[in-house]
Amino acid sequence: MDATTPARKTARTASRGRNPRGQGERLRAEIVDATLRLLEELADDEALSLRAVAREVGIAATSVYIHFADRDALVLAALERCHTDLLRAVDEAESGAGDPVAALRARTALLGAWSREHPGLYKVLHESTLNRRTDMSFKEEMAGRTTAAIRRCMDAGLAPRGDAETVSLDLRTAVHGAVSLRVNQPELPWPPLEEQVDRFLTKLVGVPPVKG
Repeated sequence: MDATTPARKTARTASRGRNPRGQGERLRAEIVDATLRLLEELADDEALSLRAVAREVGIAATSVYIHFADRDALVLAALERCHTDLLRAVDEAESGAGDPVAALRARTALLGAWSREHPGLYKVLHESTLNRRTDMSFKEEMAGRTTAAIRRCMDAGLAPRGDAETVSLDLRTAVHGAVSLRVNQPELPWPPLEEQVDRFLTKLVGVPPVKG
């Protein structure tokens, strides 16, 4: 469990009083938190019910509709929150890096680790049919930042010059493939994800490998 996912409650609240005037946003945030917890467990947005979310928060199901028109709207809001938190975590990981290669490696390692630790949210964020039913263009910001990180490596002479967008797409495809296979076929004898990601960085981006 980490800062990108709300902590699981030890016991669900049976009921709660009405929020004081002006605290509607607080209730909305609690609904989103509960949705993230349930999505992590279910690994399937279509298995989520608004009634279950309401029980998790301790409110009437009708209260959820005050803030969200339907399940898709709620799940989308939860995933946007998750993505924003993940962006912040990536920024923090990069901030301690000493050079562009270390920053690229830190961001890629964090994304891989998060996906491994939160397989349920990963599946909903990247593999659910919600991706085809609604606009999830907010995910493009993460892709753009990866491209920028690769371009900084190229500009610093730490990676061969080339089309940073193409290299970024290749890297993201490889990392997502490695993560998705682990999430969906965990029984296979996978090598350490960190080692595989470092090979991707060496072969696809052209940065030096980690010194043993």
